[in-house]
Amino acid sequence: MRWIIALAGTAMQVALGAVYAWSVFRKPLAAELGASITEINLAFTITIAMLGLGAFVGGLVLPKVGPRAVGIAAGVLYGSGTCFAGLATGDLGMLYLTYGVIAGFGIGLGYIVPIATLVKWFPERRGLITGIAVAGFGCGALVFGPFARALIASFGPFRTFKILGVVFYGVVSLAAVVLRDPPGAASRPAVRATNHDRTLGGALRTWQWYALWALLFLNVTAGIAIIAEAAPMAQELGGATEVQAAALVGTIAVFNGAGRFVWSTLSDALGRRAVFTLLFGIQAIVFVVLPKAPTYEVFLVLCCIALLCYGGGFGTMPAFVTDYFGASNVGRIYGLMLTAWGAGAALGPMLVSRLRDTTGHYVLGLQTIGAIMLVSSMLPLLLRPPRVATAAIPFDSDVTVVWAPGRTVRGG
Repeated sequence: MRWIIALAGTAMQVALGAVYAWSVFRKPLAAELGASITEINLAFTITIAMLGLGAFVGGLVLPKVGPRAVGIAAGVLYGSGTCFAGLATGDLGMLYLTYGVIAGFGIGLGYIVPIATLVKWFPERRGLITGIAVAGFGCGALVFGPFARALIASFGPFRTFKILGVVFYGVVSLAAVVLRDPPGAASRPAVRATNHDRTLGGALRTWQWYALWALLFLNVTAGIAIIAEAAPMAQELGGATEVQAAALVGTIAVFNGAGRFVWSTLSDALGRRAVFTLLFGIQAIVFVVLPKAPTYEVFLVLCCIALLCYGGGFGTMPAFVTDYFGASNVGRIYGLMLTAWGAGAALGPMLVSRLRDTTGHYVLGLQTIGAIMLVSSMLPLLLRPPRVATAAIPFDSDVTVVWAPGRTVRGG
Protein backbone atom coordinates (compact mmCIF):
# COMPACT_ATOMS: atom_id res chain seq x y z
CA MET A 1 0.00 0.00 0.00
CA ARG A 2 2.73 2.49 0.89
CA TRP A 3 4.38 2.07 -2.53
CA ILE A 4 1.06 2.86 -4.21
CA ILE A 5 0.90 6.03 -2.13
CA ALA A 6 4.51 6.79 -3.11
CA LEU A 7 3.59 6.35 -6.79
CA ALA A 8 0.61 8.69 -6.40
CA GLY A 9 2.78 11.29 -4.65
CA THR A 10 5.38 11.11 -7.41
CA ALA A 11 2.70 11.46 -10.11
CA MET A 12 1.41 14.57 -8.36
CA GLN A 13 4.93 16.01 -8.28
CA VAL A 14 5.45 15.35 -11.99
CA ALA A 15 2.29 17.30 -12.87
CA LEU A 16 3.24 20.15 -10.53
CA GLY A 17 6.77 20.17 -11.96
CA ALA A 18 5.42 21.07 -15.41
CA VAL A 19 6.03 24.65 -14.27
CA TYR A 20 9.67 24.03 -15.22
CA ALA A 21 8.66 23.88 -18.89
CA TRP A 22 8.05 27.63 -18.75
CA SER A 23 10.82 28.52 -21.20
CA VAL A 24 8.91 26.91 -24.11
CA PHE A 25 6.18 29.52 -23.51
CA ARG A 26 8.50 32.50 -23.26
CA LYS A 27 9.03 33.33 -26.94
CA PRO A 28 5.46 32.57 -28.10
CA LEU A 29 4.01 34.68 -25.28
CA ALA A 30 6.40 37.55 -26.00
CA ALA A 31 5.30 37.48 -29.65
CA GLU A 32 1.58 37.30 -28.81
CA LEU A 33 1.66 39.99 -26.15
CA GLY A 34 4.36 42.22 -27.65
CA ALA A 35 6.21 42.16 -24.34
CA SER A 36 9.88 42.12 -23.32
CA ILE A 37 11.78 39.16 -21.87
CA THR A 38 11.63 40.75 -18.42
CA GLU A 39 7.86 41.32 -18.60
CA ILE A 40 7.14 37.75 -19.68
CA ASN A 41 9.50 36.19 -17.13
CA LEU A 42 7.81 38.19 -14.38
CA ALA A 43 4.86 35.78 -14.70
CA PHE A 44 7.19 32.85 -13.94
CA THR A 45 8.77 34.76 -11.07
CA ILE A 46 5.33 35.40 -9.53
CA THR A 47 4.45 31.73 -9.97
CA ILE A 48 7.51 30.56 -8.03
CA ALA A 49 7.05 33.25 -5.37
CA MET A 50 3.47 32.10 -4.80
CA LEU A 51 4.72 28.52 -4.79
CA GLY A 52 6.76 29.29 -1.68
CA LEU A 53 3.77 30.90 0.03
CA GLY A 54 1.51 28.01 -0.96
CA ALA A 55 3.97 25.46 0.42
CA PHE A 56 4.02 27.27 3.76
CA VAL A 57 0.22 27.42 3.98
CA GLY A 58 0.03 23.77 2.93
CA GLY A 59 2.44 22.80 5.68
CA LEU A 60 0.32 24.63 8.25
CA VAL A 61 -3.06 23.14 7.30
CA LEU A 62 -1.85 19.64 6.38
CA PRO A 63 -1.92 18.25 9.95
CA LYS A 64 -5.45 19.62 10.44
CA VAL A 65 -7.23 18.50 7.28
CA GLY A 66 -4.99 15.74 5.91
CA PRO A 67 -3.12 15.27 2.62
CA ARG A 68 -6.19 14.39 0.53
CA ALA A 69 -7.99 17.70 1.14
CA VAL A 70 -4.87 19.80 0.62
CA GLY A 71 -3.97 17.88 -2.54
CA ILE A 72 -7.42 18.31 -4.08
CA ALA A 73 -7.37 22.03 -3.29
CA ALA A 74 -3.98 22.20 -5.00
CA GLY A 75 -5.39 20.50 -8.10
CA VAL A 76 -8.30 22.93 -8.29
CA LEU A 77 -6.12 26.03 -7.96
CA TYR A 78 -3.33 24.80 -10.24
CA GLY A 79 -5.73 23.59 -12.91
CA SER A 80 -8.06 26.58 -12.85
CA GLY A 81 -5.21 29.10 -12.71
CA THR A 82 -3.58 27.54 -15.77
CA CYS A 83 -6.92 27.36 -17.61
CA PHE A 84 -7.73 30.99 -16.89
CA ALA A 85 -4.28 31.97 -18.18
CA GLY A 86 -5.70 30.98 -21.55
CA LEU A 87 -7.96 34.04 -21.30
CA ALA A 88 -5.02 36.42 -20.88
CA THR A 89 -4.78 37.31 -24.57
CA GLY A 90 -3.36 40.81 -24.78
CA ASP A 91 -3.34 41.24 -21.00
CA LEU A 92 -0.13 40.74 -19.04
CA GLY A 93 -1.88 41.57 -15.77
CA MET A 94 -4.31 38.70 -16.32
CA LEU A 95 -1.39 36.34 -16.97
CA TYR A 96 0.27 37.45 -13.75
CA LEU A 97 -2.91 36.89 -11.75
CA THR A 98 -3.92 33.53 -13.23
CA TYR A 99 -0.72 31.61 -13.97
CA GLY A 100 1.31 33.63 -11.49
CA VAL A 101 -0.82 34.00 -8.37
CA ILE A 102 -3.52 31.31 -8.61
CA ALA A 103 -1.63 28.48 -10.31
CA GLY A 104 1.57 29.27 -8.39
CA PHE A 105 -0.20 29.06 -5.03
CA GLY A 106 -1.76 25.76 -6.09
CA ILE A 107 1.63 24.31 -7.05
CA GLY A 108 3.07 25.19 -3.65
CA LEU A 109 0.04 23.85 -1.81
CA GLY A 110 0.49 20.52 -3.57
CA TYR A 111 4.30 20.39 -3.45
CA ILE A 112 4.53 19.95 0.31
CA VAL A 113 1.87 17.20 0.46
CA PRO A 114 3.87 14.20 -0.88
CA ILE A 115 7.00 15.23 1.03
CA ALA A 116 5.28 15.54 4.42
CA THR A 117 3.16 12.43 3.82
CA LEU A 118 5.74 10.01 2.46
CA VAL A 119 8.26 10.54 5.28
CA LYS A 120 5.59 9.14 7.61
CA TRP A 121 5.14 6.01 5.46
CA PHE A 122 8.90 5.45 5.05
CA PRO A 123 10.53 6.47 8.36
CA GLU A 124 13.45 4.10 7.71
CA ARG A 125 14.05 5.45 4.18
CA ARG A 126 13.37 9.13 4.66
CA GLY A 127 16.16 10.38 2.40
CA LEU A 128 15.37 7.88 -0.35
CA ILE A 129 11.65 8.54 -0.49
CA THR A 130 11.89 12.34 -0.39
CA GLY A 131 14.53 12.10 -3.12
CA ILE A 132 12.17 10.07 -5.30
CA ALA A 133 9.25 12.43 -4.69
CA VAL A 134 11.09 15.65 -5.45
CA ALA A 135 12.79 13.99 -8.43
CA GLY A 136 9.30 13.65 -9.88
CA PHE A 137 8.87 17.41 -9.63
CA GLY A 138 12.19 17.98 -11.33
CA CYS A 139 11.22 15.69 -14.21
CA GLY A 140 7.92 17.49 -14.82
CA ALA A 141 9.38 19.44 -17.74
CA LEU A 142 10.60 16.21 -19.33
CA VAL A 143 7.02 14.95 -19.53
CA PHE A 144 5.19 18.20 -20.22
CA GLY A 145 7.83 20.22 -22.11
CA PRO A 146 7.49 18.36 -25.45
CA PHE A 147 3.73 18.08 -24.93
CA ALA A 148 3.40 21.84 -24.38
CA ARG A 149 5.64 22.62 -27.35
CA ALA A 150 3.52 20.45 -29.65
CA LEU A 151 0.34 22.08 -28.40
CA ILE A 152 1.77 25.57 -28.83
CA ALA A 153 2.78 24.75 -32.42
CA SER A 154 -0.77 23.59 -33.16
CA PHE A 155 -2.98 25.88 -31.07
CA GLY A 156 -0.84 28.73 -29.76
CA PRO A 157 0.16 29.45 -26.15
CA PHE A 158 -3.24 30.51 -24.80
CA ARG A 159 -5.25 27.49 -25.95
CA THR A 160 -2.35 25.37 -24.69
CA PHE A 161 -2.85 26.85 -21.21
CA LYS A 162 -6.52 25.79 -21.31
CA ILE A 163 -5.70 22.20 -22.32
CA LEU A 164 -2.91 21.85 -19.78
CA GLY A 165 -5.12 23.26 -17.03
CA VAL A 166 -7.60 20.43 -17.47
CA VAL A 167 -4.79 17.86 -17.48
CA PHE A 168 -3.17 19.31 -14.34
CA TYR A 169 -6.48 19.36 -12.48
CA GLY A 170 -7.13 15.72 -13.33
CA VAL A 171 -3.69 14.34 -12.48
CA VAL A 172 -3.19 16.25 -9.23
CA SER A 173 -6.72 15.65 -7.93
CA LEU A 174 -6.71 11.93 -8.75
CA ALA A 175 -3.31 11.49 -7.07
CA ALA A 176 -4.59 13.37 -4.02
CA VAL A 177 -7.48 10.94 -3.61
CA VAL A 178 -4.94 8.14 -3.05
CA LEU A 179 -2.79 10.04 -0.53
CA ARG A 180 -3.39 9.61 3.18
CA ASP A 181 -1.44 9.41 6.41
CA PRO A 182 -0.43 6.01 7.85
CA PRO A 183 -2.93 4.37 10.25
CA GLY A 184 -2.76 6.05 13.64
CA ALA A 185 -0.86 9.11 12.38
CA ALA A 186 -3.82 11.41 13.00
CA SER A 187 -4.07 10.31 16.61
CA ARG A 188 -0.42 10.93 17.40
CA PRO A 189 0.25 14.08 19.41
CA ALA A 190 1.05 17.00 17.15
CA VAL A 191 3.31 18.53 19.80
CA ARG A 192 6.03 16.56 21.52
CA ALA A 193 8.64 17.74 23.99
CA THR A 194 11.94 16.12 23.02
CA ASN A 195 15.55 17.19 22.89
CA HIS A 196 15.57 17.23 19.08
CA ASP A 197 12.16 17.85 17.49
CA ARG A 198 11.13 21.49 17.25
CA THR A 199 8.01 23.30 16.22
CA LEU A 200 8.09 26.06 13.64
CA GLY A 201 8.48 28.62 16.42
CA GLY A 202 11.36 26.69 17.95
CA ALA A 203 13.13 26.46 14.61
CA LEU A 204 12.66 30.17 13.91
CA ARG A 205 14.36 30.97 17.19
CA THR A 206 17.62 29.51 15.88
CA TRP A 207 20.03 31.16 13.45
CA GLN A 208 20.41 27.82 11.66
CA TRP A 209 16.93 28.06 10.13
CA TYR A 210 17.86 31.34 8.44
CA ALA A 211 21.20 29.93 7.29
CA LEU A 212 19.45 26.95 5.68
CA TRP A 213 16.98 29.34 4.07
CA ALA A 214 19.92 31.26 2.60
CA LEU A 215 21.50 28.07 1.23
CA LEU A 216 18.28 27.13 -0.55
CA PHE A 217 17.76 30.69 -1.82
CA LEU A 218 21.24 30.90 -3.31
CA ASN A 219 21.05 27.50 -4.97
CA VAL A 220 17.65 28.32 -6.47
CA THR A 221 18.92 31.67 -7.78
CA ALA A 222 21.43 29.95 -10.05
CA GLY A 223 19.50 27.00 -11.42
CA ILE A 224 16.20 28.71 -11.98
CA ALA A 225 17.87 31.41 -14.07
CA ILE A 226 18.69 28.69 -16.60
CA ILE A 227 15.25 27.07 -16.35
CA ALA A 228 13.49 30.35 -17.12
CA GLU A 229 15.65 31.10 -20.17
CA ALA A 230 16.77 27.63 -21.27
CA ALA A 231 15.25 27.54 -24.77
CA PRO A 232 16.12 31.07 -25.97
CA MET A 233 19.52 30.92 -24.28
CA ALA A 234 20.32 27.68 -26.11
CA GLN A 235 19.58 29.37 -29.42
CA GLU A 236 21.57 32.52 -28.68
CA LEU A 237 24.60 31.08 -26.88
CA GLY A 238 24.65 27.48 -28.08
CA GLY A 239 23.53 28.03 -31.65
CA ALA A 240 20.67 25.57 -31.19
CA THR A 241 17.83 25.16 -33.63
CA GLU A 242 14.27 25.64 -32.37
CA VAL A 243 13.83 21.86 -32.12
CA GLN A 244 17.11 21.46 -30.21
CA ALA A 245 16.18 24.28 -27.85
CA ALA A 246 12.86 22.63 -27.04
CA ALA A 247 14.59 19.26 -26.57
CA LEU A 248 17.04 20.90 -24.17
CA VAL A 249 14.17 21.76 -21.82
CA GLY A 250 13.34 18.07 -21.47
CA THR A 251 16.97 17.01 -21.22
CA ILE A 252 17.88 19.33 -18.38
CA ALA A 253 14.68 18.24 -16.61
CA VAL A 254 16.15 14.73 -16.42
CA PHE A 255 19.22 16.11 -14.64
CA ASN A 256 17.09 18.32 -12.42
CA GLY A 257 15.24 15.21 -11.30
CA ALA A 258 18.34 13.02 -11.07
CA GLY A 259 20.17 15.63 -9.00
CA ARG A 260 17.51 15.48 -6.32
CA PHE A 261 18.12 11.78 -5.89
CA VAL A 262 21.89 11.61 -6.49
CA TRP A 263 22.96 14.47 -4.23
CA SER A 264 20.56 13.53 -1.42
CA THR A 265 22.09 10.05 -1.44
CA LEU A 266 25.63 11.46 -1.48
CA SER A 267 24.75 13.73 1.44
CA ASP A 268 24.23 10.67 3.62
CA ALA A 269 27.87 9.72 3.01
CA LEU A 270 29.58 13.11 2.62
CA GLY A 271 27.41 15.22 4.91
CA ARG A 272 24.94 17.97 4.01
CA ARG A 273 27.44 20.83 4.42
CA ALA A 274 29.97 19.21 2.12
CA VAL A 275 27.32 18.64 -0.53
CA PHE A 276 26.20 22.28 -0.56
CA THR A 277 29.83 23.44 -0.74
CA LEU A 278 30.28 21.26 -3.82
CA LEU A 279 26.99 22.44 -5.35
CA PHE A 280 28.02 26.09 -5.14
CA GLY A 281 31.60 25.50 -6.25
CA ILE A 282 30.58 23.50 -9.31
CA GLN A 283 27.98 26.08 -10.32
CA ALA A 284 30.50 28.91 -9.97
CA ILE A 285 32.62 27.24 -12.65
CA VAL A 286 29.65 26.39 -14.87
CA PHE A 287 28.21 29.91 -14.95
CA VAL A 288 31.55 31.50 -15.78
CA VAL A 289 32.21 29.03 -18.63
CA LEU A 290 28.63 28.82 -19.98
CA PRO A 291 28.65 32.05 -22.07
CA LYS A 292 31.86 30.84 -23.77
CA ALA A 293 30.51 27.42 -24.80
CA PRO A 294 31.95 26.76 -28.29
CA THR A 295 29.21 24.36 -29.44
CA TYR A 296 25.62 23.44 -28.62
CA GLU A 297 26.81 20.10 -27.21
CA VAL A 298 29.13 21.82 -24.72
CA PHE A 299 26.37 24.26 -23.82
CA LEU A 300 23.99 21.35 -23.19
CA VAL A 301 26.48 19.53 -20.94
CA LEU A 302 27.06 22.67 -18.86
CA CYS A 303 23.32 23.26 -18.47
CA CYS A 304 22.85 19.64 -17.38
CA ILE A 305 25.55 20.01 -14.73
CA ALA A 306 23.94 23.22 -13.45
CA LEU A 307 20.52 21.57 -13.22
CA LEU A 308 22.02 18.52 -11.52
CA CYS A 309 23.23 20.92 -8.81
CA TYR A 310 19.93 22.81 -8.73
CA GLY A 311 18.00 19.60 -8.15
CA GLY A 312 20.57 18.53 -5.56
CA GLY A 313 19.68 21.47 -3.35
CA PHE A 314 16.02 20.43 -3.24
CA GLY A 315 16.90 16.77 -2.71
CA THR A 316 19.28 17.47 0.17
CA MET A 317 17.50 20.26 2.04
CA PRO A 318 14.57 18.22 3.51
CA ALA A 319 17.10 15.86 5.12
CA PHE A 320 19.15 18.86 6.28
CA VAL A 321 16.08 20.36 7.93
CA THR A 322 15.20 17.02 9.53
CA ASP A 323 18.77 16.65 10.86
CA TYR A 324 18.59 20.02 12.60
CA PHE A 325 14.95 20.26 13.69
CA GLY A 326 13.51 16.72 13.73
CA ALA A 327 10.78 15.11 11.66
CA SER A 328 7.66 15.93 13.68
CA ASN A 329 7.01 19.34 12.15
CA VAL A 330 8.99 19.15 8.92
CA GLY A 331 5.91 20.13 6.87
CA ARG A 332 5.63 23.48 8.63
CA ILE A 333 9.35 24.18 9.00
CA TYR A 334 10.33 23.21 5.46
CA GLY A 335 7.13 24.69 4.06
CA LEU A 336 8.09 28.15 5.31
CA MET A 337 11.68 27.62 4.15
CA LEU A 338 10.38 27.15 0.60
CA THR A 339 9.75 30.89 0.49
CA ALA A 340 13.44 30.88 -0.46
CA TRP A 341 12.32 29.29 -3.72
CA GLY A 342 10.21 32.31 -4.58
CA ALA A 343 12.95 34.73 -3.54
CA GLY A 344 15.50 32.91 -5.70
CA ALA A 345 13.06 32.96 -8.61
CA ALA A 346 12.79 36.72 -8.23
CA LEU A 347 16.56 37.26 -8.27
CA GLY A 348 17.89 34.70 -10.78
CA PRO A 349 15.63 35.01 -13.85
CA MET A 350 15.01 38.71 -13.39
CA LEU A 351 18.73 39.44 -13.04
CA VAL A 352 19.60 37.51 -16.19
CA SER A 353 16.67 38.80 -18.28
CA ARG A 354 17.13 42.42 -17.16
CA LEU A 355 20.84 42.36 -18.03
CA ARG A 356 19.95 40.65 -21.32
CA ASP A 357 17.52 43.47 -22.14
CA THR A 358 20.09 46.08 -21.09
CA THR A 359 23.28 44.69 -22.68
CA GLY A 360 21.83 42.66 -25.55
CA HIS A 361 23.49 39.42 -24.39
CA TYR A 362 23.44 36.88 -21.55
CA VAL A 363 27.16 37.04 -20.69
CA LEU A 364 27.11 39.58 -17.86
CA GLY A 365 24.07 38.04 -16.13
CA LEU A 366 25.51 34.53 -16.15
CA GLN A 367 28.93 35.62 -14.96
CA THR A 368 27.34 37.66 -12.16
CA ILE A 369 25.56 34.56 -10.93
CA GLY A 370 28.85 32.66 -11.18
CA ALA A 371 30.45 35.21 -8.84
CA ILE A 372 27.53 34.86 -6.40
CA MET A 373 28.01 31.08 -6.39
CA LEU A 374 31.74 31.42 -5.67
CA VAL A 375 31.07 33.57 -2.60
CA SER A 376 28.21 31.28 -1.54
CA SER A 377 30.49 28.23 -1.42
CA MET A 378 31.90 29.50 1.89
CA LEU A 379 28.54 29.69 3.69
CA PRO A 380 27.97 25.93 4.29
CA LEU A 381 31.34 25.72 6.09
CA LEU A 382 30.01 28.07 8.79
CA LEU A 383 26.96 25.94 9.61
CA ARG A 384 26.71 23.95 12.83
CA PRO A 385 23.71 22.06 14.29
CA PRO A 386 21.72 23.80 17.03
CA ARG A 387 23.55 23.13 20.29
CA VAL A 388 20.64 23.30 22.69
CA ALA A 389 17.42 21.70 21.48
CA THR A 390 14.29 23.58 22.44
CA ALA A 391 11.40 21.28 23.23
CA ALA A 392 8.59 21.37 20.70
CA ILE A 393 5.99 23.94 21.75
CA PRO A 394 3.24 25.77 19.85
CA PHE A 395 4.46 28.65 17.68
CA ASP A 396 2.52 31.23 19.65
CA SER A 397 3.15 29.74 23.08
CA ASP A 398 4.70 31.84 25.86
CA VAL A 399 5.98 28.74 27.64
CA THR A 400 9.72 28.73 28.28
CA VAL A 401 11.50 25.44 27.76
CA VAL A 402 14.92 24.67 29.20
CA TRP A 403 16.52 21.42 28.19
CA ALA A 404 19.21 19.65 30.12
CA PRO A 405 20.68 16.19 29.49
CA GLY A 406 18.18 13.61 30.58
CA ARG A 407 15.40 15.98 31.58
CA THR A 408 13.13 18.72 30.26
CA VAL A 409 12.02 21.53 32.56
CA ARG A 410 8.98 23.54 31.53
CA GLY A 411 8.09 26.85 33.04
CA GLY A 412 6.02 29.87 32.14
